[in-house]
Amino acid sequence: MRTALLAITLLALPITASAQTPAPTLPAPAPPPASGPLAVPPPPQVSDPMLAPVPVPHRILSSWAEAVAYLRARSTDLKIALDQVLQAEAQTRIALAGPLPSLTSTGLMSHQFLTGSSSIFISGSGASSSTTTYSGNLALSGTLINIQQFDQISIDELNEDVSRLSVDDKKRTLALSLANQIVAVVTSERSAEINRVGLKVALEQLEITRRKQALGAANGLDVVRAEQNAANARATLVSGDESLREAREALGLALGIPEETGVAPGINVNDLAQNAMESCRVVKDIEERPDIASARRALDVAKRNLRNVYYSFLPTLNAQSTMTYFSPAPAFGAPDPTWNIQGILSIPWFDGGVRYGNLRMARAAQDIAAQNLESLRRQAVIQVEQAQRQLQVAEVSDKVATEQRDLAAKNDQMTQTAYMAGQGTSLELVTASEAHRQAELNLALADFTVVKARLLAMLALATCPW
Repeated sequence: MRTALLAITLLALPITASAQTPAPTLPAPAPPPASGPLAVPPPPQVSDPMLAPVPVPHRILSSWAEAVAYLRARSTDLKIALDQVLQAEAQTRIALAGPLPSLTSTGLMSHQFLTGSSSIFISGSGASSSTTTYSGNLALSGTLINIQQFDQISIDELNEDVSRLSVDDKKRTLALSLANQIVAVVTSERSAEINRVGLKVALEQLEITRRKQALGAANGLDVVRAEQNAANARATLVSGDESLREAREALGLALGIPEETGVAPGINVNDLAQNAMESCRVVKDIEERPDIASARRALDVAKRNLRNVYYSFLPTLNAQSTMTYFSPAPAFGAPDPTWNIQGILSIPWFDGGVRYGNLRMARAAQDIAAQNLESLRRQAVIQVEQAQRQLQVAEVSDKVATEQRDLAAKNDQMTQTAYMAGQGTSLELVTASEAHRQAELNLALADFTVVKARLLAMLALATCPW
């Protein structure tokens, strides 16, 4: 009897060890020496269409410099921010035109159809009136004193600074988002690779169990459990592949490309993250962060707008000069052409309450700007603290995930060895295999979470002038 059991065991050994020869993505402890009775031979050969890798996308990102080039050329968010700077500059030019002199000319031709010839007597001599008349006008006007207009120019220049600082903050957020998208693609690629190795291991275990059943060393329940393990591995692989495609599409959108965009296989994520951080500059405190600086400048604009409304209560002084020509010459000896110069003093006594309404609006706008600034400061303080803490948590979690993976790999190895020796159950085999596969996925996620946390910790207090 003992000889028969040993024979069955030895017959089963050549078809086992589905996970004993670890793939590059599933490291496991070295198998026992081949000289012992529990030596683990090479695993059985399995094939399945789902083991084929996800097709490589047409567009591949190879460096951070290439990514930044795509952002500059195709990012709609960055383009909008830059266009807002142009709008602010145009508004300054419009304000500058207010106090500058303006020169306009007009011409008029008038023909009388329903009139007869008549005589107009001037100083004893008659002159016939003409049915067609011509006139021309040349007017020059300019502002001499208008404090509100002059002040508006400097206010619009401050608005230009607000827009430029907003562009710097948009670059910071775009850089962080792009770096995270790249890391997400690499993480998904790694997970898809692990899922395929996990499916391969599950299929090998299923083949081992079926052969053991044929030899009488396993029952139908063992086969069902192995099939369930393989089905779970397939489900994980399908969802992981879809997550990879979505990550590629998200990276493409971040670059301004409406298609899947992959990352070069040989790219080093740590180096790429370092390049991303080098393209930005760390500031000393939150007051130098672009969004805080922009909000602070917006508060300055709100204060100046309130003061500008007070200037609307002051009188204004304008100058105007007009030259007019008539043809034919007017009657009664009027001069032709005429030229006049005027000084116009305007004193705003009452306008129905418009200025008082503008004062109330300006005060409210100033308070809103102050509250926005305070809110951003509070958020920035928490963001910086959370980013530093997330980095520490990510590093500790990565160490824990590494330990969990090593223990899961050892448990999987020992469970398979015991199962092949007739000890343990198929349930323990499947449970250990699934735990090992999940531990590998958790470790891959933890590795790249450290990179993302490092990026966030640096860019939470930075400006990106690229």
